[in-house]
Amino acid sequence: MRDIFVAELVGTFLLILLGDGVVANVLTRKSGMHGAGPVQITLAWGLAVMIPATIFGAMSGAHFNPALTIALAFKGDIGWDTLLPYIGGQMIGAMLGALCVYILYKDHFEDQCDEDPATVRGCFCTGPSIPNTGRNLLSEIIGTFVLVFAILGFGNVDGAAGVGVNYLFVNGLIVSIGMSLGGLTGYAINPARDLGPRIMYAILPFKKKVEPNWEYGWIPVVGPIIGGILAVIIFNIVF
Repeated sequence: MRDIFVAELVGTFLLILLGDGVVANVLTRKSGMHGAGPVQITLAWGLAVMIPATIFGAMSGAHFNPALTIALAFKGDIGWDTLLPYIGGQMIGAMLGALCVYILYKDHFEDQCDEDPATVRGCFCTGPSIPNTGRNLLSEIIGTFVLVFAILGFGNVDGAAGVGVNYLFVNGLIVSIGMSLGGLTGYAINPARDLGPRIMYAILPFKKKVEPNWEYGWIPVVGPIIGGILAVIIFNIVF
Protein backbone atom coordinates (compact mmCIF):
# COMPACT_ATOMS: atom_id res chain seq x y z
CA MET A 1 0.00 0.00 0.00
CA ARG A 2 2.82 2.39 0.82
CA ASP A 3 4.47 1.76 -2.56
CA ILE A 4 1.17 2.45 -4.32
CA PHE A 5 0.68 5.70 -2.41
CA VAL A 6 4.22 6.95 -3.08
CA ALA A 7 4.18 5.97 -6.78
CA GLU A 8 0.80 7.60 -7.41
CA LEU A 9 1.76 10.74 -5.48
CA VAL A 10 5.07 11.30 -7.27
CA GLY A 11 3.69 10.22 -10.64
CA THR A 12 0.70 12.55 -10.42
CA PHE A 13 2.98 15.34 -9.21
CA LEU A 14 5.04 14.95 -12.39
CA LEU A 15 1.88 14.73 -14.50
CA ILE A 16 0.54 18.05 -13.22
CA LEU A 17 3.93 19.76 -13.12
CA LEU A 18 4.51 18.98 -16.80
CA GLY A 19 0.87 19.25 -17.89
CA ASP A 20 -0.20 22.45 -16.14
CA GLY A 21 3.33 23.70 -16.74
CA VAL A 22 2.97 23.58 -20.50
CA VAL A 23 -0.36 25.41 -20.29
CA ALA A 24 1.27 28.21 -18.28
CA ASN A 25 4.24 28.19 -20.64
CA VAL A 26 2.02 28.72 -23.67
CA LEU A 27 -0.68 31.00 -22.26
CA THR A 28 1.11 33.52 -20.05
CA ARG A 29 1.98 36.54 -22.15
CA LYS A 30 5.62 37.02 -21.11
CA SER A 31 6.64 33.38 -21.30
CA GLY A 32 9.28 32.61 -23.90
CA MET A 33 6.86 30.11 -25.48
CA HIS A 34 3.77 32.32 -25.37
CA GLY A 35 1.44 31.66 -28.27
CA ALA A 36 2.92 28.27 -29.21
CA GLY A 37 -0.65 27.03 -29.38
CA PRO A 38 -2.84 24.04 -28.59
CA VAL A 39 -0.71 21.58 -30.55
CA GLN A 40 2.20 22.07 -28.16
CA ILE A 41 -0.16 21.78 -25.19
CA THR A 42 -1.73 18.58 -26.49
CA LEU A 43 1.57 16.92 -27.35
CA ALA A 44 3.06 17.92 -24.00
CA TRP A 45 0.12 16.49 -22.06
CA GLY A 46 0.68 13.17 -23.83
CA LEU A 47 4.31 13.24 -22.73
CA ALA A 48 3.29 14.34 -19.23
CA VAL A 49 1.33 11.10 -18.91
CA MET A 50 3.88 8.86 -20.65
CA ILE A 51 6.95 9.89 -18.63
CA PRO A 52 5.68 9.09 -15.11
CA ALA A 53 3.81 6.06 -16.45
CA THR A 54 7.08 4.65 -17.73
CA ILE A 55 8.75 5.31 -14.37
CA PHE A 56 6.04 3.98 -12.08
CA GLY A 57 4.16 1.48 -14.24
CA ALA A 58 5.73 -1.56 -12.60
CA MET A 59 5.27 -0.10 -9.12
CA SER A 60 1.60 0.87 -9.06
CA GLY A 61 0.22 0.40 -12.56
CA ALA A 62 0.60 4.15 -13.09
CA HIS A 63 -3.04 5.16 -12.80
CA PHE A 64 -2.59 8.84 -11.78
CA ASN A 65 -6.36 9.11 -12.31
CA PRO A 66 -9.15 8.28 -9.83
CA ALA A 67 -11.52 7.48 -12.70
CA LEU A 68 -9.15 4.77 -13.96
CA THR A 69 -8.57 3.47 -10.42
CA ILE A 70 -12.31 3.21 -9.73
CA ALA A 71 -12.89 1.58 -13.12
CA LEU A 72 -10.23 -1.06 -12.44
CA ALA A 73 -11.70 -1.74 -9.00
CA PHE A 74 -15.14 -2.08 -10.60
CA LYS A 75 -13.64 -4.53 -13.10
CA GLY A 76 -12.03 -6.52 -10.30
CA ASP A 77 -8.42 -5.94 -11.40
CA ILE A 78 -7.55 -4.22 -8.11
CA GLY A 79 -9.12 -4.42 -4.65
CA TRP A 80 -11.52 -1.79 -3.39
CA ASP A 81 -9.30 -1.55 -0.31
CA THR A 82 -6.55 0.00 -2.46
CA LEU A 83 -8.64 3.01 -3.46
CA LEU A 84 -7.50 5.10 -0.49
CA PRO A 85 -3.74 4.90 -1.21
CA TYR A 86 -4.33 5.26 -4.94
CA ILE A 87 -6.68 8.24 -4.84
CA GLY A 88 -5.04 9.81 -1.79
CA GLY A 89 -1.69 9.77 -3.56
CA GLN A 90 -3.22 11.10 -6.77
CA MET A 91 -4.92 14.03 -5.08
CA ILE A 92 -1.93 15.04 -2.97
CA GLY A 93 0.37 14.70 -5.97
CA ALA A 94 -1.93 16.83 -8.11
CA MET A 95 -2.06 19.57 -5.50
CA LEU A 96 1.70 19.57 -5.03
CA GLY A 97 2.24 19.66 -8.79
CA ALA A 98 -0.05 22.68 -9.06
CA LEU A 99 1.79 24.35 -6.18
CA CYS A 100 5.10 23.86 -7.97
CA VAL A 101 3.70 25.37 -11.18
CA TYR A 102 2.48 28.34 -9.13
CA ILE A 103 5.93 28.87 -7.59
CA LEU A 104 7.77 28.57 -10.90
CA TYR A 105 5.41 30.81 -12.85
CA LYS A 106 4.47 33.22 -10.05
CA ASP A 107 5.96 36.27 -11.75
CA HIS A 108 4.19 35.39 -14.99
CA PHE A 109 0.89 34.80 -13.21
CA GLU A 110 1.16 38.14 -11.41
CA ASP A 111 1.79 39.88 -14.73
CA GLN A 112 -1.04 37.99 -16.44
CA CYS A 113 -3.49 38.86 -13.66
CA ASP A 114 -3.27 42.53 -14.66
CA GLU A 115 -4.72 41.76 -18.07
CA ASP A 116 -6.51 38.42 -17.95
CA PRO A 117 -6.93 36.61 -14.62
CA ALA A 118 -9.21 34.02 -16.22
CA THR A 119 -6.26 32.74 -18.25
CA VAL A 120 -4.36 32.15 -15.01
CA ARG A 121 -7.21 29.97 -13.74
CA GLY A 122 -7.08 28.10 -17.04
CA CYS A 123 -3.47 27.18 -16.33
CA PHE A 124 -4.69 25.17 -13.34
CA CYS A 125 -8.10 23.73 -14.13
CA THR A 126 -10.37 23.07 -17.07
CA GLY A 127 -13.48 24.84 -18.29
CA PRO A 128 -15.93 24.60 -21.18
CA SER A 129 -15.49 26.66 -24.32
CA ILE A 130 -19.31 26.92 -24.44
CA PRO A 131 -21.05 26.22 -21.12
CA ASN A 132 -23.72 23.55 -21.55
CA THR A 133 -24.04 21.26 -18.55
CA GLY A 134 -25.39 18.24 -20.42
CA ARG A 135 -22.96 18.35 -23.32
CA ASN A 136 -20.00 19.30 -21.13
CA LEU A 137 -20.72 16.30 -18.90
CA LEU A 138 -21.14 14.07 -21.95
CA SER A 139 -17.80 15.27 -23.33
CA GLU A 140 -16.00 14.23 -20.15
CA ILE A 141 -17.88 10.92 -20.03
CA ILE A 142 -17.02 10.04 -23.64
CA GLY A 143 -13.43 11.25 -23.41
CA THR A 144 -12.81 9.10 -20.34
CA PHE A 145 -14.69 6.19 -21.89
CA VAL A 146 -12.24 6.26 -24.79
CA LEU A 147 -9.30 6.59 -22.38
CA VAL A 148 -10.23 3.64 -20.16
CA PHE A 149 -11.55 1.40 -22.96
CA ALA A 150 -8.34 1.91 -24.94
CA ILE A 151 -6.10 1.28 -21.91
CA LEU A 152 -7.93 -1.97 -21.27
CA GLY A 153 -7.61 -2.86 -24.94
CA PHE A 154 -3.87 -2.17 -24.93
CA GLY A 155 -3.61 -4.94 -22.36
CA ASN A 156 -4.63 -7.39 -25.10
CA VAL A 157 -1.62 -6.51 -27.26
CA ASP A 158 0.87 -9.37 -26.85
CA GLY A 159 4.24 -8.28 -25.51
CA ALA A 160 3.46 -4.56 -25.39
CA ALA A 161 3.84 -4.28 -21.63
CA GLY A 162 7.03 -6.31 -21.61
CA VAL A 163 9.00 -3.81 -23.70
CA GLY A 164 7.16 -0.66 -22.65
CA VAL A 165 5.36 -0.08 -25.94
CA ASN A 166 2.11 0.26 -23.99
CA TYR A 167 3.33 3.61 -22.65
CA LEU A 168 3.83 4.89 -26.18
CA PHE A 169 0.26 3.75 -26.91
CA VAL A 170 -0.99 5.76 -23.92
CA ASN A 171 0.94 8.81 -25.12
CA GLY A 172 -0.75 8.56 -28.51
CA LEU A 173 -4.10 8.00 -26.82
CA ILE A 174 -3.89 11.19 -24.72
CA VAL A 175 -2.78 13.22 -27.73
CA SER A 176 -5.61 11.80 -29.85
CA ILE A 177 -8.29 12.55 -27.26
CA GLY A 178 -6.93 16.07 -26.80
CA MET A 179 -6.75 16.86 -30.50
CA SER A 180 -10.23 15.46 -31.18
CA LEU A 181 -12.21 16.47 -28.08
CA GLY A 182 -9.99 18.80 -26.08
CA GLY A 183 -11.48 22.06 -27.30
CA LEU A 184 -14.86 21.32 -25.75
CA THR A 185 -14.01 21.18 -22.03
CA GLY A 186 -10.23 21.06 -21.84
CA TYR A 187 -10.45 17.24 -21.61
CA ALA A 188 -9.79 16.78 -17.90
CA ILE A 189 -10.72 13.06 -18.21
CA ASN A 190 -9.24 12.77 -14.72
CA PRO A 191 -10.82 14.01 -11.47
CA ALA A 192 -7.45 14.54 -9.72
CA ARG A 193 -6.02 16.47 -12.66
CA ASP A 194 -8.80 19.03 -12.39
CA LEU A 195 -9.86 19.02 -8.74
CA GLY A 196 -6.39 19.15 -7.17
CA PRO A 197 -5.21 22.19 -9.16
CA ARG A 198 -8.65 23.84 -8.83
CA ILE A 199 -8.37 23.61 -5.05
CA MET A 200 -4.86 25.07 -5.19
CA TYR A 201 -6.02 27.91 -7.44
CA ALA A 202 -8.76 28.67 -4.91
CA ILE A 203 -6.42 28.85 -1.91
CA LEU A 204 -3.18 30.23 -3.36
CA PRO A 205 -2.58 33.99 -3.19
CA PHE A 206 -2.87 35.76 -6.53
CA LYS A 207 -2.79 39.51 -7.08
CA LYS A 208 -6.16 39.16 -8.76
CA LYS A 209 -8.23 36.07 -9.40
CA VAL A 210 -11.58 35.04 -10.79
CA GLU A 211 -13.86 32.53 -9.11
CA PRO A 212 -12.63 28.90 -9.22
CA ASN A 213 -15.90 28.07 -11.03
CA TRP A 214 -17.12 25.43 -8.58
CA GLU A 215 -20.46 25.41 -10.41
CA TYR A 216 -18.65 23.66 -13.25
CA GLY A 217 -16.07 21.88 -11.08
CA TRP A 218 -18.20 18.79 -10.42
CA ILE A 219 -18.33 17.89 -14.14
CA PRO A 220 -14.63 16.91 -14.55
CA VAL A 221 -15.00 14.81 -11.39
CA VAL A 222 -18.29 13.00 -11.99
CA GLY A 223 -18.06 12.71 -15.80
CA PRO A 224 -14.77 10.77 -15.84
CA ILE A 225 -15.93 8.36 -13.15
CA ILE A 226 -19.09 7.57 -15.14
CA GLY A 227 -17.08 7.23 -18.36
CA GLY A 228 -14.58 4.86 -16.77
CA ILE A 229 -17.27 2.55 -15.38
CA LEU A 230 -19.11 2.52 -18.71
CA ALA A 231 -15.84 1.60 -20.45
CA VAL A 232 -15.45 -1.45 -18.20
CA ILE A 233 -19.04 -2.56 -18.82
CA ILE A 234 -18.71 -2.30 -22.60
CA PHE A 235 -15.23 -3.84 -22.59
CA ASN A 236 -16.52 -6.87 -20.68
CA ILE A 237 -19.35 -7.26 -23.21
CA VAL A 238 -17.04 -6.99 -26.22
CA PHE A 239 -14.25 -9.15 -24.85
